[in-house]
Amino acid sequence: MAAAGGEPSTENVSDELFQNFYTEVKQIEKRDSVLTSKQQIERLLRPGASYFNLNPFEVLQIDPEATDDELKKRFRALSILVHPDKNQDDQLRAQKSFEAVDKAYKLLLEPEQRKRALDVVHAGQEYVEHNVKEKKKQLKKDGKSLDVEEDDPDMFKQAVYKQTMKLFAELEIKRKEREAKDMHERKRAREEEIETAEKAKRDREWQKNFEETRDGRVDSWRSFQAKGKKSKEKKNRSFLKPPKVKMEQRE
Repeated sequence: MAAAGGEPSTENVSDELFQNFYTEVKQIEKRDSVLTSKQQIERLLRPGASYFNLNPFEVLQIDPEATDDELKKRFRALSILVHPDKNQDDQLRAQKSFEAVDKAYKLLLEPEQRKRALDVVHAGQEYVEHNVKEKKKQLKKDGKSLDVEEDDPDMFKQAVYKQTMKLFAELEIKRKEREAKDMHERKRAREEEIETAEKAKRDREWQKNFEETRDGRVDSWRSFQAKGKKSKEKKNRSFLKPPKVKMEQRE
């Protein structure tokens, strides 16, 4: 399912894109544990970054179990590197990078939000560990070697990284769906509120017009009744008038 508005999806980010992104970032990190400003901006804005940047720990390149002091120090160092003032030749991209860093930091400052992010990381690791066990169980059943690629620490980390990103993306998609649903409900409630108010206004106006024209309608009715009564009396008088008697002629 593709998310509306270009939002991240677990299906529209290919394994190849993920693999290339992960490999290149890790190579850069290996060359230089503290990336330069340009490298950090590139890392935060690479294709698929909206997908990867859902993980605040990855955005800040900090261990999920880091202390609050370590979090603050890391944010300070990284925000300086990507700040627009420090990157005059690339201010627009630097601003977007800074916003990504600032958003991740503020999220982790909230205890509840940080706990949720940490739960996602743990869930990703548990998923991979369970998957490895299932693989080995099947290999044993088939009488094959129990060696799997996740036995390599780097491959295990990569698998956890990938699964964690997918979990963050799934949560983001669900959040967007809830947000769209809530917006629709609010819009519908507002439309009903407006319709109710307009109906009440129409009713008040009708009642006002009814009251203002009541005397006129009563007078008109009385006049109609009076006219009808006179007409009836006239008809009655005409009906009771004795007929003319013709005189008989004598022979």
